[in-house]
Amino acid sequence: MFSLFKKKQPDFSGNLSVLKCDMHSHLIPGIDDGSPDMDTSIQLIEGLRDAGYEKLITTPHLMLDLFPNNRQTIMRGYEKLNAEAEKRNINMRLQVAAEYFLDDHFDHLLQQDEPLLTIKDNLVLVEFSFASAPFDYKEKLFAIQMKGYKPILAHPERYTYFHHKPGIYEELRNAGCLFQVNILSLSGYYGKGVAQMAERLFKLKYIELLGTDLHHHRHLAHLQNPAVYQKVNEIAAALPLLNSQL
Repeated sequence: MFSLFKKKQPDFSGNLSVLKCDMHSHLIPGIDDGSPDMDTSIQLIEGLRDAGYEKLITTPHLMLDLFPNNRQTIMRGYEKLNAEAEKRNINMRLQVAAEYFLDDHFDHLLQQDEPLLTIKDNLVLVEFSFASAPFDYKEKLFAIQMKGYKPILAHPERYTYFHHKPGIYEELRNAGCLFQVNILSLSGYYGKGVAQMAERLFKLKYIELLGTDLHHHRHLAHLQNPAVYQKVNEIAAALPLLNSQL
């Protein structure tokens, strides 16, 4: 049941509609550090709809130490969210995948041939720690591909330990990674250095996907920044982004 004090949604007027699909968000309630409850989830979905999106692929964290999700917990949460959205007549196509933290648990999933929750077909969203990259990240990326998947590295611009060695981005791409940049990185939401790296990746044509990485109402409000949707439309005009193909 909605609160009587429901947050007012930002007025986007469809400014992100060029992307059609958002493929990185945390909308399933109570499952990670994203939406805490169903009402918030519905409000965030409505906000993304108003921003112009036609489809959302939500991607809860799968990180054993902090968010010990698995395929079953994620699918149960998704089914409840999708049912509630349909009940409230929310005009939005919802799908689910996962954002996999590259750690020993992920290695175990691969070794046991556990089917991964993919963005589409064999595309799997993965992330590094914000403290440091796995020492064996090349081996991990190779193992993903040996199992038939194609890794999408989430928000590579936010791994600040790479900023002083920009050649690492070419290495990651040579190792088989697609890159997904966070939309809010483009406007400096995560800091100047992250914004500069996002711009550098754009100039290098190293961006395949843009995602909101939406967790809460603050993210939603910052998406309304005209600088955000102007930059998104600039990138979408210049690069063959994959969002609309998902």
